[in-house]
Amino acid sequence: MATTQHPAPEAADPAEQPWHTPAAERRGTRRVRVTTSAVLVAAAVAAVLLVPPLFPLDQQAIDLTARLIPPSWDHPFGTDDVGRDLLLRSVYGLRVSLTVGVVAALVAAVLGLAIGCVAGAAGGRTDRLLMRLVDTFSAVPHLLMGIFIVAMFRPGVWPVIVSVGLTHWVSTARIVRAEVLSLRTRPYIDAAISGGAGRRRVVLRHLMPAVLPQAGLAAVLMVPHALWHESALSFLGLGIPAHQASLGTMINAARGPLAAGDWWPTLFPGLFIILPTLAIAGLAGAWRERINPRRRSELVL
Repeated sequence: MATTQHPAPEAADPAEQPWHTPAAERRGTRRVRVTTSAVLVAAAVAAVLLVPPLFPLDQQAIDLTARLIPPSWDHPFGTDDVGRDLLLRSVYGLRVSLTVGVVAALVAAVLGLAIGCVAGAAGGRTDRLLMRLVDTFSAVPHLLMGIFIVAMFRPGVWPVIVSVGLTHWVSTARIVRAEVLSLRTRPYIDAAISGGAGRRRVVLRHLMPAVLPQAGLAAVLMVPHALWHESALSFLGLGIPAHQASLGTMINAARGPLAAGDWWPTLFPGLFIILPTLAIAGLAGAWRERINPRRRSELVL
């Protein structure tokens, strides 16, 4: 019996393949998000570094004849209730908030890295004791503990940094401890211990360098949280003194004008809090995808 031969299917022409695949769309969206976040962060850093030397804040005197001017060409963000330019004061406020956020995040990251490494490497009673300490700090709301710490000092930048640093190390300690517990089962750790390496050497030479990417990511994610924490304390009158430019104090001072219908003294300092937060979170998300092999493989597929 004669068999009917079917022609072999032709190979698809690469030129006819669709360009907008789901994976390509995800990569394109991710690229746009990362680029936008990087531009916003670069603009914020450039503003806080270049504007203060060029436009000293102490040269801007109070002018009651120019109070509450709406946004215009001369004052893009308008003026506040005593006639000061809101754009310049918002940049100075962002400078204070970013300084507090970065330094406090570093303090919290160092504390969390040290406590997490010691707990994960020591194990036993030391691990249980440190984890009970972590649970104790986690049980108290950060803002409430921050208010308690700041209330013991005079208002200023350093009390806020200490407050944020001492209340935000818990998440880093948990992440580092979990990673160290996972690394302790790796063959190269057993080989180092079999070769005569002490516990201190294993922690400093093998465990701590391996968890630095996760600790760095936690520190970056803490910067927006610390920025909001500082703004909340300053809004309550417990953070930066009222006479200094701070985003929290500016929003607090704008409550009266907002009730009268003047929206710009509240809107623009609020945007200076929200936009850097979203930008830093976008860069941190890209970093998390980069150091997470499973997530990176999902993006490639």
